[in-house]
Parts: sequence; C-alpha cells; structure tokens
Amino acid sequence: MKIALDPYMIRHVPLLQLPAVVAELGYEWMELSPREDFIPFFRHPRVDDGAVAKFRKALDSAGVGISSLLPLFRWSGPDEDARQAAVRYWRRAIQIAADLGVTSMISEFNGRPEDPDRSEAQFWKSMDDLLPLLERAGIHLALEPHPDDFIENGYDAINLIRGINHPNVSFLYCAPHTFHLGGDAPGIIEYAGDLLTHVHLADTFDHTASSGNRYILNPPGTPARIHQHLDIGQGEVDFGELFGALRANGFDGTLTACVFAWEERAAESSRFMRQKIDEYLADWS
Repeated sequence: MKIALDPYMIRHVPLLQLPAVVAELGYEWMELSPREDFIPFFRHPRVDDGAVAKFRKALDSAGVGISSLLPLFRWSGPDEDARQAAVRYWRRAIQIAADLGVTSMISEFNGRPEDPDRSEAQFWKSMDDLLPLLERAGIHLALEPHPDDFIENGYDAINLIRGINHPNVSFLYCAPHTFHLGGDAPGIIEYAGDLLTHVHLADTFDHTASSGNRYILNPPGTPARIHQHLDIGQGEVDFGELFGALRANGFDGTLTACVFAWEERAAESSRFMRQKIDEYLADWS
C-alpha cells in the first residue's frame, strides 16, 4: 500500500524543492495535482523535457516517488474544440508521466451534469484517443466522479468504468465527496471490488443534512455544489466505517491525504493526516 500526499497546499514551493519538502512532512509518495509551473488546471503542460529530467533527479535524491499524476482537462465537455484541446494536453501529460517513470494517472469525468448524454459521448471519443496511448505507456488511469461532473454518483461511476472494460482503467473513491457520491462509502467500496485502486482522504460536512439547509446558497435553486477538504475529524465522514470497508475489500492501493482547507498550517495538517492514516491502518492488524 502507498500512502501519498497531495501537495497542493504547498504549491508555492518550487517544483525542484517539492520532493524534499514532501519527505520532511513524512511521506515517501506524492500525488502530484495541478500546479502552474507543471501541469496547470485545464491548460497545456508547462514543462519541457529538461525540466522533467531535473524533477526526476530531485525525486530520486529525496527518496520520494510519484504515486500518481493528476491532470484535470475538459476532455468530456460538450464543446468539441475544447475536447480536442484537452486530448492534446492529455497526450503531453501522458508523455511526462512516462518520462518520470509514473505508472498511474488520476482524473475526473468532467463534462456537464446538465448535459450528461452529450458529455458521455464526448468522454467516449476522448477515451478512444487516449486508451491506446495509456496502454502503450503502461499507465493505469483511475477515474473519480466529482461534484459538477456529468457523473456524480459513485455507483453510476463504477458502472461506467465497468463499461470501459479495460484493465488499465479503475475507480477512485474520494472521501470528501462522500455526500455527493451517495453517502454510502461501505456500499460503494464493496460494489467497486477490485476496481477500487485509489482513495482520497479528507473530511467534509454533509451538505444534505438538516433537510438540505446545512448550507444556504443564493439565489435559491442555484445548481452550485459545495464540499470541503478538511483534516480527518473536522467533518462528518465516518472514517472508522470507511477504513473498515477498505479492509473488508482487501484494499492494497494508494491512500492520498488531500486536505486543501488549511494553507496557513499546511505542514501541521499534512503531518496530522499521516498520523491519522497510520492509526487507522494499525487497527487492521
């Protein structure tokens, strides 16, 4: 099992110094999410081959590996020009992952929930382009349903991944999205079975609680989604239940601490999350 840190809260650290800082925080693995000097949100990667080679050296020097590379592109959006651009960005991101020796990538379904049929059709077009590239590079892709994607429910996402029917594509369960996924972590984890290869760990509040009035969004009826990425214990996810389901499922993939809420105490939060993960895993023995 790999225990990784998403270093988004410390993205101000220069890229070549990042591996050493991740190691200082107690992690041997990092899940590299978007950053402006590497692979930004929704835009083409910003590094050349020389920078990639230097980054790989920095990783080796720090004794830190990249558990997964996480690009976010609009590869399922209804706009065809945007989809084609996203596929172009994906191609470069896959090459970067291969050059770094990374065998796992993560992403979201993207698309638009108000236009799910068109978004799914666009998703399949992109997969037709990208699956051969992933396969040739020996890279596995874990997909997560995300709030405001064309698929938000955990069971629906698993069904779609089964429909892809490819050994290189698996499912990621994101704990801070629990109440958007359906509020049933044990059931979704059991249903995923061996398709589950990655879990994102952070806490959140149940936005559906109090008759849907836990959060009041204006104007009334807005389709905006809301959730948090908090330290374990600061929200309402039942992590005892979640880790119990992982244990029952025989989970042996990647657990990633992905707290985003506390940049002012990022180091403390990252160390705390590592400690809590270790505590939950100690109960497995």
